Order: sequence, then structure tokens, then C-alpha cells
Amino acid sequence: MAIGKKTKGKKIRLSKANKQNRRLPAWIMVKTSRRVTTHPKRRHWRRTKLKA
Repeated sequence: MAIGKKTKGKKIRLSKANKQNRRLPAWIMVKTSRRVTTHPKRRHWRRTKLKA
């Protein structure tokens, strides 16, 4: 993907996906007594590609 060729809609979708791609908050681990340790929707840039 060329750097200067993104439309505004695609930029917005990519930035939303970038914001969603964060780790699980620490307080959730505390709240669930470490039953929940990983974020189920976490995405790695090389393994899973977006349809953005």
C-alpha cells in the first residue's frame, strides 16, 4: 500500500483498528482473579490482515 494513496475512510478504519489493538487492562485481570488474561480480539500486524 502506497503511503500517500489512502482515502480518508480507510485512514479512519485503520486508526480505529490500531486503537482496538491494545492489551487487556490490568484492572480486568484483578477483577476476574486472573481468569481473563488475554484480549480475544488482539491482532498481530503480520499474522492477521485487515479487510479495511
